[in-house]
Amino acid sequence: MRINSLRLQLLAWVVLPLAGLATINLWTSQRNALATADLVTDRMLVGSARAIAERVAMADGALDATIPPAAIEMFDTGDRDSVYYRVETAGGRLLTGYPDLPKAPQHENIGASYRGHPLRLLTLGHPVIGAGEDSPISVTVGVTLAGHDAMVKRLWLSAFAQQLALVAIAGVFVLLGLHRGLAPLIRLRDAVRSADRNELGAIEVSGAQSEIRPLIDALNAYRERVRAQMAAQRRFIANAAHQLRTPLALLSTQASYALRENAADQRREALVALQASSGRLARLAEQLLTLSRAEPGSRRPRADRIDLTEAALHVLETQMPAAINRKIDLGLDEDGPVPVIGDGTMLREMIVNLVDNAVRYSRAGGSVTVTLSAIDGEAILTVIDDGPGIPSDEREHVLERFYRIAGSAEEGSGLGLAIVREVAETAGGRVTLGDGAAGGLAVEVRLPLALP
Repeated sequence: MRINSLRLQLLAWVVLPLAGLATINLWTSQRNALATADLVTDRMLVGSARAIAERVAMADGALDATIPPAAIEMFDTGDRDSVYYRVETAGGRLLTGYPDLPKAPQHENIGASYRGHPLRLLTLGHPVIGAGEDSPISVTVGVTLAGHDAMVKRLWLSAFAQQLALVAIAGVFVLLGLHRGLAPLIRLRDAVRSADRNELGAIEVSGAQSEIRPLIDALNAYRERVRAQMAAQRRFIANAAHQLRTPLALLSTQASYALRENAADQRREALVALQASSGRLARLAEQLLTLSRAEPGSRRPRADRIDLTEAALHVLETQMPAAINRKIDLGLDEDGPVPVIGDGTMLREMIVNLVDNAVRYSRAGGSVTVTLSAIDGEAILTVIDDGPGIPSDEREHVLERFYRIAGSAEEGSGLGLAIVREVAETAGGRVTLGDGAAGGLAVEVRLPLALP
């Protein structure tokens, strides 16, 4: 059964091994209790046998074996044990006691059975002065095991109670420690629950341990990223609304003008302008959608194997009519396949934006050259035009969304290069702007080259 509570899991990891160790300790305690009871019983048997042997003496020329009461009473522990004894001469003549009582080896304690009861037996040899051939005598003493077993039980139960109390006390202290140790986690949970979703400020938990601090730092870093994404989304929506407002108003104006005109030529001119404006609006909407898709986390990551040479050739074919219309020499300089790994759709859209920008900003009758190469594990895509170029102090800004150079004659949304940078960075690459050979702009994109 899976335990979902962290507190119960930690308690189990502490208490269960401790209970296992206590079980092993109880087993060893039982063996120790048995050894202790054996030792005590054996010492009592030795004492009883010696007390009996020391009372055996010569009286009127004969051996007299009188059993002292103390030799029997020392086994009176309240457990109603029976004590059996046997005293005999060296020749085997019985002096007193139970004739059928088994004998143990000299000075050894053994277990035996007598009259249906298990016994602990001891046989002790003892010399008697003046006894002649009857010396030394042997004294055998046996006792039933009721007291012995009771002592084992008492010792084991005492150890069991101690182990049980130890485990219980350890469990209580562990629970108290867990309650105190997990308190920062509970405070972190409460702070996350109570935080305003719109604020997403940093969370600080007082008394957080060093093990919890990385979690708090990671959570705060994540909240910072979410806050940045929400701010970017708000800026994007605001900028998109601003960018769409002007072309939509222009469309409305041109449509109203076309409706008011009765002359066919003027109406046609208004409709052509309306068509051009709707095309620019469609392109703007397409770029906004592309930029939204290029946002990190906006779509499932893809790892397509794309040949940039083939993709660039396809893009140039689609851009060729616009280049021919402006008499621009649109060319591709490549040495073969240049494979990369990434989102195929977004990488093709990146090339579209690069070539579209270059064609629109190049002078009429100029040239646009797309160069592809693979050098030192990198795929290098370069698009060079002979347009007005971009001043060096503006190059970092034009990679931002909706940024347009002041005084630019060409209409645009300011999204083309922003899309290029977003797609390149998502694919693990980078974008660099430089000067073209004829004074225009050179845009270089470097991406990790796909392994064979």
